[in-house]
Amino acid sequence: MKKKMLSVLLTVTMALTMLAGCGQEGKEIPAASDEAPAQTPASEPEGSEEKDAETPGSGKSAYGDVTAKEQYNFQIIVKSMSSDFWRAAAKGAEDEAAALGVNVTVIGPNSNTDTADQVQMLNNAVNSKPDGIGIAAVDKEAVLPALQAAMDAGIPVICFNSGVPDAPEGSVYATASTDNYNAGGIAAENMYTALKDVIAASDKPVRIGVVNQDVTSDSVVNRGLGFIDKMMELVKADGKTAAVTGSDKYVDDAKEKGDAATADVIIEVRVPSQATSELCATEAGVLLNEDDLIGIMGTNQETAEGIVTADELLGKLGKDASAGNVIACGFDSGATVINAIENGIMYGAVTQSPRFQGQITVDLLTMIANGESVQNEETPAFWYDTDNMNDPEIAPNLIK
Repeated sequence: MKKKMLSVLLTVTMALTMLAGCGQEGKEIPAASDEAPAQTPASEPEGSEEKDAETPGSGKSAYGDVTAKEQYNFQIIVKSMSSDFWRAAAKGAEDEAAALGVNVTVIGPNSNTDTADQVQMLNNAVNSKPDGIGIAAVDKEAVLPALQAAMDAGIPVICFNSGVPDAPEGSVYATASTDNYNAGGIAAENMYTALKDVIAASDKPVRIGVVNQDVTSDSVVNRGLGFIDKMMELVKADGKTAAVTGSDKYVDDAKEKGDAATADVIIEVRVPSQATSELCATEAGVLLNEDDLIGIMGTNQETAEGIVTADELLGKLGKDASAGNVIACGFDSGATVINAIENGIMYGAVTQSPRFQGQITVDLLTMIANGESVQNEETPAFWYDTDNMNDPEIAPNLIK
């Protein structure tokens, strides 16, 4: 594109920085989640006042360098309409469309695992012949035929939050995504800080649990693997050994599997049959009932909420590993996760910028409809806990 839209929103009123960039319209570009750590700005929380946006319908974006030549029609498909995160992404898309004077229709399935429903929505969107489609794919393989159909119909597609690495060449014009692998590593680094003394002092194996939403979403898989690989690296650097057990997908794709029979640290990965808070809580409960568990990680809002729910009767979570507390970390936010962190139940979490992902998706689609070139955009991830959750670059991303 003519200008790369990487802004620095440290507060909702701060000026935004623009960096030049280029891309090739109509050519698939590797997903941003496979590249460097995201440096893009924070977004505002759902329901906050849109102080930095232009007047709705003014034809100018909140970022200053995108204008719509016509009143385009876009379809935006999120992963789930029942999640705070995805509702915030939808709000970002709707607000940006109003600022640009274009039309968006935001839809999504009831659950993050309703693959068939989302694929049908994508097929319906292609048949409606919009000026462009934005999609956060639930299953990166299941959407491939529909992406081919979109390309055949001349409809440009932007992927956001989750990339589709094997998309038909030319079907996906760009991906706007957090570097999810590195974001998982951020969670591991912060959890390890809380656990390293306990690991070093233990004369018997200890366990760290990971509850992953699924084995199909590019973003969640990369988060889980980023957490596992970084935790293995940190444990090894301190002279201990580690091994991965549980879900075959994560065991097979981890950089190192280790030997569970001799490992000092067991990283056990569990995946619910569906990404509901109830089923996530069931998997978290299995882990929390292990006597040797010292830490537990949830890779998205549903799994993090499931961990908190599972602990309500067990009371094992806390912030002091040396006192026997299990250290819990999560991903994204929502009232349950934020309250658990504020009350010292959960140690901390990693947040993305959902509203920014929705906004930038509409910007990219508008640029393509204008005949401009686009390229991948990275969106940010931040660790937050009680020490920094009110900082101006963090707070706008925390959605209750």
